[in-house]
Amino acid sequence: TNQCLEKNRSAQISRKKNVNCPSEPWISFSQMLKAVDKCPGLYCGRTLLENASLSECGACARGFRVNVNNVCTPCESDLSEHDWLYLGFMAILPLIIHWFCIDLNAQQRRFSRGELILHASACVEVLLSGFLTILFTDPLWELRINSCGVRKLSDWYTLFHNPTPNYDTTLYCTQEAVYPLQTMIFVFYLFCVTFMMIIRPALNVKFLPFRGKMAVYYALYIFPILSLLHAVAGGLIYYSFPYLSIVISVVSNALHFSIKLDQTMKSLLETSVTQMRNVTIILGHWLLLAFGIISIPYGVSYFALLLVPAPALFYIFTAKYTHPDNFK
Repeated sequence: TNQCLEKNRSAQISRKKNVNCPSEPWISFSQMLKAVDKCPGLYCGRTLLENASLSECGACARGFRVNVNNVCTPCESDLSEHDWLYLGFMAILPLIIHWFCIDLNAQQRRFSRGELILHASACVEVLLSGFLTILFTDPLWELRINSCGVRKLSDWYTLFHNPTPNYDTTLYCTQEAVYPLQTMIFVFYLFCVTFMMIIRPALNVKFLPFRGKMAVYYALYIFPILSLLHAVAGGLIYYSFPYLSIVISVVSNALHFSIKLDQTMKSLLETSVTQMRNVTIILGHWLLLAFGIISIPYGVSYFALLLVPAPALFYIFTAKYTHPDNFK
Protein backbone atom coordinates (compact mmCIF):
# COMPACT_ATOMS: atom_id res chain seq x y z
CA THR A 1 0.00 0.00 0.00
CA ASN A 2 2.76 2.42 0.93
CA GLN A 3 4.55 1.77 -2.37
CA CYS A 4 1.39 2.44 -4.35
CA LEU A 5 0.69 5.65 -2.44
CA GLU A 6 4.29 6.74 -2.93
CA LYS A 7 4.04 6.19 -6.70
CA ASN A 8 0.82 8.17 -6.92
CA ARG A 9 2.31 10.97 -4.87
CA SER A 10 5.25 11.12 -7.30
CA ALA A 11 2.77 11.18 -10.17
CA GLN A 12 0.99 14.14 -8.59
CA ILE A 13 4.22 16.06 -8.20
CA SER A 14 5.22 15.40 -11.82
CA ARG A 15 1.69 16.33 -12.96
CA LYS A 16 1.07 12.91 -14.50
CA LYS A 17 -1.88 10.58 -14.19
CA ASN A 18 -2.11 8.30 -11.19
CA VAL A 19 -0.24 5.00 -11.39
CA ASN A 20 -2.42 1.93 -11.88
CA CYS A 21 -2.26 -0.15 -8.71
CA PRO A 22 -4.00 -3.28 -7.53
CA SER A 23 -7.42 -2.90 -5.98
CA GLU A 24 -6.41 -4.05 -2.49
CA PRO A 25 -4.01 -1.16 -1.78
CA TRP A 26 -6.69 1.29 -2.86
CA ILE A 27 -9.14 -0.34 -0.49
CA SER A 28 -6.61 0.28 2.26
CA PHE A 29 -6.20 3.86 1.10
CA SER A 30 -9.96 4.42 1.20
CA GLN A 31 -10.01 2.95 4.68
CA MET A 32 -7.28 5.39 5.66
CA LEU A 33 -9.39 8.26 4.33
CA LYS A 34 -12.33 7.10 6.41
CA ALA A 35 -10.10 6.89 9.47
CA VAL A 36 -9.20 10.59 9.36
CA ASP A 37 -11.58 13.41 10.17
CA LYS A 38 -13.12 15.46 7.41
CA CYS A 39 -11.50 18.85 6.95
CA PRO A 40 -13.62 21.87 7.91
CA GLY A 41 -14.47 24.57 5.43
CA LEU A 42 -14.77 24.52 1.66
CA TYR A 43 -11.10 24.69 0.69
CA CYS A 44 -9.11 22.93 3.42
CA GLY A 45 -7.52 19.63 2.42
CA ARG A 46 -4.84 17.11 3.28
CA THR A 47 -1.61 16.69 1.35
CA LEU A 48 -0.10 13.28 0.62
CA LEU A 49 3.28 13.17 2.41
CA GLU A 50 6.49 11.36 1.52
CA ASN A 51 5.79 8.56 3.98
CA ALA A 52 2.45 7.87 2.22
CA SER A 53 0.47 9.41 5.07
CA LEU A 54 -1.82 12.41 5.01
CA SER A 55 -0.97 15.78 6.48
CA GLU A 56 -3.13 17.86 8.76
CA CYS A 57 -5.85 19.95 7.18
CA GLY A 58 -4.59 23.11 5.52
CA ALA A 59 -4.30 25.02 2.27
CA CYS A 60 -3.49 23.08 -0.89
CA ALA A 61 -0.33 23.99 -2.78
CA ARG A 62 -0.56 26.14 -5.91
CA GLY A 63 -1.84 24.05 -8.78
CA PHE A 64 -3.71 21.68 -6.45
CA ARG A 65 -7.31 21.69 -5.29
CA VAL A 66 -9.19 19.73 -2.64
CA ASN A 67 -11.41 16.90 -3.90
CA VAL A 68 -14.49 15.26 -2.37
CA ASN A 69 -12.23 13.18 -0.10
CA ASN A 70 -10.53 16.32 1.28
CA VAL A 71 -7.25 15.39 -0.41
CA CYS A 72 -5.32 17.95 -2.45
CA THR A 73 -5.13 16.71 -6.05
CA PRO A 74 -3.30 18.29 -9.02
CA CYS A 75 -5.30 20.47 -11.40
CA GLU A 76 -5.07 18.95 -14.88
CA SER A 77 -8.34 20.03 -16.50
CA ASP A 78 -8.37 22.08 -19.69
CA LEU A 79 -9.80 25.57 -19.71
CA SER A 80 -13.46 25.78 -20.64
CA GLU A 81 -14.73 27.94 -23.48
CA HIS A 82 -16.00 30.48 -20.95
CA ASP A 83 -12.54 30.58 -19.33
CA TRP A 84 -10.87 31.39 -22.66
CA LEU A 85 -13.44 34.08 -23.41
CA TYR A 86 -12.83 35.57 -19.96
CA LEU A 87 -9.08 35.69 -20.61
CA GLY A 88 -9.82 37.28 -23.98
CA PHE A 89 -11.88 40.00 -22.31
CA MET A 90 -9.11 40.68 -19.78
CA ALA A 91 -6.68 41.04 -22.71
CA ILE A 92 -9.03 43.28 -24.72
CA LEU A 93 -9.56 45.65 -21.79
CA PRO A 94 -5.99 47.06 -21.60
CA LEU A 95 -5.82 47.18 -25.41
CA ILE A 96 -8.94 49.37 -25.54
CA ILE A 97 -7.48 51.63 -22.84
CA HIS A 98 -4.17 51.89 -24.75
CA TRP A 99 -5.96 52.88 -27.95
CA PHE A 100 -8.19 55.36 -26.15
CA CYS A 101 -5.20 57.06 -24.47
CA ILE A 102 -3.25 57.23 -27.74
CA ASP A 103 -6.23 58.70 -29.60
CA LEU A 104 -6.99 61.14 -26.77
CA ASN A 105 -3.47 62.53 -26.70
CA ALA A 106 -3.03 62.63 -30.48
CA GLN A 107 -5.85 65.22 -30.67
CA GLN A 108 -6.36 64.73 -34.40
CA ARG A 109 -9.55 64.33 -36.41
CA ARG A 110 -7.89 61.89 -38.80
CA PHE A 111 -5.48 59.03 -38.24
CA SER A 112 -1.92 60.13 -38.90
CA ARG A 113 0.83 57.71 -39.83
CA GLY A 114 2.43 58.06 -36.41
CA GLU A 115 -0.85 57.45 -34.59
CA LEU A 116 -1.50 54.29 -36.61
CA ILE A 117 1.97 53.00 -35.77
CA LEU A 118 1.38 53.60 -32.05
CA HIS A 119 -1.97 51.80 -32.25
CA ALA A 120 -0.25 48.86 -33.93
CA SER A 121 2.48 48.94 -31.29
CA ALA A 122 -0.10 48.69 -28.49
CA CYS A 123 -1.70 45.72 -30.24
CA VAL A 124 1.66 43.97 -30.62
CA GLU A 125 2.49 44.61 -26.95
CA VAL A 126 -0.76 43.01 -25.78
CA LEU A 127 -0.45 40.04 -28.17
CA LEU A 128 3.14 39.33 -27.08
CA SER A 129 2.16 39.62 -23.43
CA GLY A 130 -0.73 37.19 -23.85
CA PHE A 131 1.40 34.71 -25.80
CA LEU A 132 4.20 34.70 -23.22
CA THR A 133 1.72 34.47 -20.34
CA ILE A 134 0.32 31.24 -21.80
CA LEU A 135 3.83 29.85 -22.36
CA PHE A 136 4.85 30.62 -18.77
CA THR A 137 1.73 29.00 -17.31
CA ASP A 138 1.74 25.31 -16.40
CA PRO A 139 2.53 23.27 -18.46
CA LEU A 140 5.51 25.43 -19.37
CA TRP A 141 6.24 26.18 -23.03
CA GLU A 142 2.98 24.68 -24.25
CA LEU A 143 0.01 26.44 -25.81
CA ARG A 144 -2.39 24.87 -23.35
CA ILE A 145 -3.21 25.53 -19.71
CA ASN A 146 -3.86 23.19 -16.79
CA SER A 147 -6.77 24.48 -14.75
CA CYS A 148 -8.62 23.74 -11.54
CA GLY A 149 -11.83 25.03 -13.08
CA VAL A 150 -14.38 27.44 -11.61
CA ARG A 151 -17.32 25.90 -9.77
CA LYS A 152 -18.86 28.88 -7.99
CA LEU A 153 -18.25 32.51 -7.11
CA SER A 154 -16.68 31.72 -3.74
CA ASP A 155 -13.78 29.99 -5.55
CA TRP A 156 -12.43 33.46 -6.31
CA TYR A 157 -12.58 34.58 -2.68
CA THR A 158 -11.17 31.75 -0.57
CA LEU A 159 -9.80 34.39 1.82
CA PHE A 160 -13.32 34.84 3.18
CA HIS A 161 -13.89 31.12 3.74
CA ASN A 162 -11.22 30.24 6.30
CA PRO A 163 -13.03 28.07 8.87
CA THR A 164 -12.87 28.45 12.64
CA PRO A 165 -13.38 24.97 14.13
CA ASN A 166 -15.20 25.11 17.48
CA TYR A 167 -14.98 28.93 17.27
CA ASP A 168 -11.41 28.64 18.55
CA THR A 169 -8.52 29.04 16.11
CA THR A 170 -8.89 30.07 12.48
CA LEU A 171 -7.62 27.49 9.99
CA TYR A 172 -6.10 29.40 7.09
CA CYS A 173 -6.84 27.67 3.79
CA THR A 174 -6.56 30.64 1.43
CA GLN A 175 -5.42 29.44 -1.99
CA GLU A 176 -5.94 29.96 -5.71
CA ALA A 177 -8.91 27.64 -6.16
CA VAL A 178 -9.46 28.95 -9.70
CA TYR A 179 -5.83 28.29 -10.67
CA PRO A 180 -4.44 29.84 -12.82
CA LEU A 181 -7.08 32.43 -13.73
CA GLN A 182 -6.14 34.80 -10.92
CA THR A 183 -2.36 34.87 -11.04
CA MET A 184 -1.91 34.71 -14.80
CA ILE A 185 -3.78 38.02 -15.22
CA PHE A 186 -1.22 39.71 -12.96
CA VAL A 187 1.59 38.13 -14.99
CA PHE A 188 -0.10 39.36 -18.17
CA TYR A 189 -0.28 42.93 -16.84
CA LEU A 190 3.39 42.76 -15.85
CA PHE A 191 4.35 41.72 -19.38
CA CYS A 192 2.17 44.52 -20.81
CA VAL A 193 3.95 47.16 -18.76
CA THR A 194 7.37 45.68 -19.59
CA PHE A 195 6.81 45.61 -23.35
CA MET A 196 5.24 49.08 -23.27
CA MET A 197 8.33 50.50 -21.56
CA ILE A 198 10.63 48.73 -24.02
CA ILE A 199 8.83 49.43 -27.31
CA ARG A 200 6.74 52.57 -26.92
CA PRO A 201 9.24 55.30 -25.86
CA ALA A 202 11.30 55.09 -29.06
CA LEU A 203 8.16 55.21 -31.21
CA ASN A 204 6.81 58.17 -29.24
CA VAL A 205 10.01 60.14 -29.77
CA LYS A 206 9.86 59.58 -33.52
CA PHE A 207 6.15 59.85 -34.33
CA LEU A 208 4.46 61.80 -31.48
CA PRO A 209 7.34 63.50 -29.64
CA PHE A 210 5.24 65.88 -27.52
CA ARG A 211 1.94 64.12 -26.88
CA GLY A 212 2.73 60.41 -27.24
CA LYS A 213 4.44 60.13 -23.88
CA MET A 214 1.22 61.05 -22.08
CA ALA A 215 -0.39 57.78 -23.21
CA VAL A 216 2.45 55.92 -21.47
CA TYR A 217 1.98 57.96 -18.29
CA TYR A 218 -1.73 57.19 -18.27
CA ALA A 219 -1.05 53.48 -18.70
CA LEU A 220 1.37 53.47 -15.77
CA TYR A 221 -1.50 54.69 -13.60
CA ILE A 222 -4.16 52.49 -15.19
CA PHE A 223 -2.42 49.11 -14.88
CA PRO A 224 -2.21 49.27 -11.05
CA ILE A 225 -5.90 50.18 -11.04
CA LEU A 226 -6.70 47.22 -13.31
CA SER A 227 -4.67 44.93 -11.04
CA LEU A 228 -6.54 46.13 -7.97
CA LEU A 229 -9.85 45.73 -9.79
CA HIS A 230 -8.95 42.17 -10.77
CA ALA A 231 -7.88 41.30 -7.22
CA VAL A 232 -11.10 42.66 -5.72
CA ALA A 233 -13.70 41.92 -8.39
CA GLY A 234 -12.15 39.15 -10.50
CA GLY A 235 -14.92 36.70 -9.68
CA LEU A 236 -17.67 39.20 -10.44
CA ILE A 237 -16.03 40.09 -13.75
CA TYR A 238 -15.72 36.38 -14.61
CA TYR A 239 -19.48 35.95 -14.50
CA SER A 240 -20.47 39.35 -15.90
CA PHE A 241 -17.90 40.12 -18.61
CA PRO A 242 -20.28 39.31 -21.52
CA TYR A 243 -22.69 41.97 -20.29
CA LEU A 244 -19.85 44.37 -19.47
CA SER A 245 -18.66 44.04 -23.08
CA ILE A 246 -22.12 44.92 -24.37
CA VAL A 247 -22.49 47.89 -22.00
CA ILE A 248 -19.01 49.25 -22.80
CA SER A 249 -19.69 48.94 -26.53
CA VAL A 250 -23.08 50.68 -26.41
CA VAL A 251 -21.94 53.49 -24.09
CA SER A 252 -18.71 54.19 -26.01
CA ASN A 253 -20.70 54.14 -29.26
CA ALA A 254 -23.04 56.83 -27.90
CA LEU A 255 -20.10 58.91 -26.62
CA HIS A 256 -18.38 58.70 -30.00
CA PHE A 257 -21.40 60.13 -31.84
CA SER A 258 -22.29 62.66 -29.14
CA ILE A 259 -19.04 64.63 -29.55
CA LYS A 260 -19.87 65.40 -33.19
CA LEU A 261 -20.71 69.07 -33.70
CA ASP A 262 -23.16 68.37 -36.50
CA GLN A 263 -25.85 66.04 -35.12
CA THR A 264 -27.95 65.83 -38.28
CA MET A 265 -28.71 62.39 -39.67
CA LYS A 266 -27.01 63.13 -42.99
CA SER A 267 -23.78 64.33 -41.38
CA LEU A 268 -23.58 61.40 -38.95
CA LEU A 269 -24.09 58.90 -41.78
CA GLU A 270 -21.57 60.54 -44.10
CA THR A 271 -18.80 60.89 -41.53
CA SER A 272 -19.37 57.31 -40.37
CA VAL A 273 -18.60 55.85 -43.79
CA THR A 274 -16.25 58.38 -45.39
CA GLN A 275 -13.74 59.11 -42.61
CA MET A 276 -11.36 56.25 -41.88
CA ARG A 277 -11.01 57.20 -38.22
CA ASN A 278 -14.76 56.99 -37.66
CA VAL A 279 -15.04 53.74 -39.61
CA THR A 280 -12.30 52.16 -37.49
CA ILE A 281 -13.85 53.28 -34.20
CA ILE A 282 -17.34 52.09 -35.16
CA LEU A 283 -16.01 48.71 -36.31
CA GLY A 284 -14.21 48.40 -32.98
CA HIS A 285 -17.50 49.02 -31.15
CA TRP A 286 -19.22 46.41 -33.30
CA LEU A 287 -16.52 43.80 -32.67
CA LEU A 288 -16.72 44.35 -28.92
CA LEU A 289 -20.51 44.07 -29.03
CA ALA A 290 -20.28 40.87 -31.09
CA PHE A 291 -17.78 39.47 -28.58
CA GLY A 292 -20.18 40.19 -25.73
CA ILE A 293 -23.09 38.51 -27.53
CA ILE A 294 -21.04 35.39 -28.33
CA SER A 295 -19.81 35.19 -24.72
CA ILE A 296 -23.28 35.08 -23.17
CA PRO A 297 -23.45 31.57 -21.61
CA TYR A 298 -27.11 30.91 -22.40
CA GLY A 299 -26.97 29.63 -25.96
CA VAL A 300 -27.82 32.91 -27.67
CA SER A 301 -28.46 32.37 -31.38
CA TYR A 302 -25.82 33.63 -33.77
CA PHE A 303 -28.63 35.47 -35.56
CA ALA A 304 -28.36 37.93 -32.67
CA LEU A 305 -25.14 39.16 -34.31
CA LEU A 306 -27.35 40.82 -36.91
CA LEU A 307 -28.24 43.32 -34.17
CA VAL A 308 -24.63 44.50 -33.83
CA PRO A 309 -25.15 47.68 -35.95
CA ALA A 310 -28.39 48.50 -34.08
CA PRO A 311 -26.94 50.89 -31.42
CA ALA A 312 -25.13 53.00 -34.04
CA LEU A 313 -28.15 53.13 -36.35
CA PHE A 314 -30.46 53.90 -33.44
CA TYR A 315 -28.35 56.91 -32.44
CA ILE A 316 -28.08 58.21 -36.00
CA PHE A 317 -31.82 57.97 -36.71
CA THR A 318 -32.97 59.37 -33.35
CA ALA A 319 -30.34 62.07 -32.69
CA LYS A 320 -32.55 64.82 -34.13
CA TYR A 321 -35.27 64.06 -31.59
CA THR A 322 -32.91 64.65 -28.66
CA HIS A 323 -31.80 68.15 -29.67
CA PRO A 324 -32.26 70.60 -26.75
CA ASP A 325 -34.38 72.90 -28.91
CA ASN A 326 -37.08 70.21 -29.00
CA PHE A 327 -37.61 70.54 -25.25
CA LYS A 328 -38.09 74.29 -24.99
